[in-house]
Amino acid sequence: MAAKKAKTTAKKAATKGARKAPKKSAGKAAAKTKTAAKQGSKPGSKPAAGKAAKAAATLAVGARAPKFALAGDGGSSIALDDFAGHKLVLYFYPKANTSGCTVEAMDFSRLKDAFAKAGTSVVGVSADSVKALDGFKEKRSLTIPLASDPARKTLEAYGVWQEKSLYGRKFFGIVRTTFLIGPDQRIARIWPKVSVAGHAEEVLEAAKAL
Repeated sequence: MAAKKAKTTAKKAATKGARKAPKKSAGKAAAKTKTAAKQGSKPGSKPAAGKAAKAAATLAVGARAPKFALAGDGGSSIALDDFAGHKLVLYFYPKANTSGCTVEAMDFSRLKDAFAKAGTSVVGVSADSVKALDGFKEKRSLTIPLASDPARKTLEAYGVWQEKSLYGRKFFGIVRTTFLIGPDQRIARIWPKVSVAGHAEEVLEAAKAL
């Protein structure tokens, strides 16, 4: 009789434990979902990169260039509307004062007068702070305006904030990309995943032909 009673008690305990287990699992699942939601709202997270990838897929030659208004070097402000009726080269680069970005900025600066003769302005955009851009311009004697987008809204709108891979490590960053925008503020040409050597000269020829 005692053995039967012990068996019944053990069965009840097991049943009670089984009923509580789903609640505990559900609690953990909810916590994970909440954590994922918080991570997704942070700049540079996968949902943000997803928006950029979607923008990259939809932006094409002939599409209207996304509007932007950004802080620029030297306390200036730079907006797409500033160039209405004029041609604009809008180039996105990963980081100020890195080797490839320095060469690219110096090349565009060297050709600034030639672009001006072609009725074209040149603006570089990165996620660097205005302070970093000021230092970059002074150190390298750059003559083209540089815009700061630490919030990455313009980077995402133009589809250049994407997942990248380096030595097997995946991370999010700016894919070097250049847009030639016409006087009608429509995209005339796109250079994705730019190779720096000779790029500024190629863009200049395209601007002259537009």
